[in-house]
Amino acid sequence: MTQANSRPPMTWRYCGNQIKRWRIQAGLSREELGKEAGYEYETIKSVEQGRRRPTPRLLEVADQVCGARGMLTSAQEYLKPEKFQSYAEDYMQAEEDAISLHFYQTTLVPGLLQTEKYAWGLLNAHCPPLDDETIDQRLAARLQRQERLSRCPTVLFGFVIYEAALRTLVGGAEVMRGQLLHLLEVGELRNVSIQVLPADRGAHAGLNGPLVLLETAEHEQYAYAEGQESGVLHTAPGTIGVLVQRHGMIRAQALGIEESARFIRGIAEDL
Repeated sequence: MTQANSRPPMTWRYCGNQIKRWRIQAGLSREELGKEAGYEYETIKSVEQGRRRPTPRLLEVADQVCGARGMLTSAQEYLKPEKFQSYAEDYMQAEEDAISLHFYQTTLVPGLLQTEKYAWGLLNAHCPPLDDETIDQRLAARLQRQERLSRCPTVLFGFVIYEAALRTLVGGAEVMRGQLLHLLEVGELRNVSIQVLPADRGAHAGLNGPLVLLETAEHEQYAYAEGQESGVLHTAPGTIGVLVQRHGMIRAQALGIEESARFIRGIAEDL
């Protein structure tokens, strides 16, 4: 299943339309509502057209001056930033149900292994920039996901990380050193394996990009591949079979678990 939608969320559009309806019913112009709430005409227009997320202040003021009696302020709960990118929702559900997960990542440390400072560095560097509320929401969700590593010791997690991800100084040298040491710590869990694919392997099976293989308790298999603003959760047996073969070759070309730990420790010591 592919999800790659750049349209504003439906909640923005619906809420903006409701603000417009209540404003017109109250006989107010956009300029008048904007003056009451402290916003420019264009801001009110963008909100009503669903291109901009309504702020709590605008909802509160519009509710009051339009006599909505709580009908507009009640929308605040549905306007909180999404915890994950919309295209990743299917994957996140599959991840939650999985009893076996095998990751290959090329340029970033996998989200389940990220420290808070490393994750914040990634979110803070997002382009286009994210607002503080969205960063806080996504950071909290990412850290919450990580609880499964130790909460579910019977769930198997395997990670293969390309060397480039370990040498990219996200957040600076100190943050990256902490991230590398965290990998060593998590790698000691009995249900977690971490391997490194060195850059000197030359051409290898992972050059087409990152992937995740998942298996549920019902032995359903999925494969997930993510790119720029898109994500695909594969369910077709033929596609999954190809990616399983590819991941097998990646693991075969990677360093062993103990050798990988020494490799990671060496990078950390050089920082």
